[in-house]
Amino acid sequence: MSGKLPKTTAQVRVTDQSWHRGVLVGEVTAGDFAWQFEWNFRRGRLQVVPSHGRALIVEPLGRFLEKWDYRLEPGGDYSFTIRARF
Repeated sequence: MSGKLPKTTAQVRVTDQSWHRGVLVGEVTAGDFAWQFEWNFRRGRLQVVPSHGRALIVEPLGRFLEKWDYRLEPGGDYSFTIRARF
């Protein structure tokens, strides 16, 4: 065993943003999975659909969104690394 943790790169695309409503909307893919998300950054709520594989992405996506929230713009493509194999 090499001792290295498995890694997967998640791709995020922001499709909509409303400062007035406090919402960021987009899609995220990792491995063979794809989800739609809506993040209410004023309330700290993240909704991810569909439910298939959702438990794998909710926590790392939430951390990514919290860290980069003010830098994310509609039409932007972003990525982050997850220490898991999807």
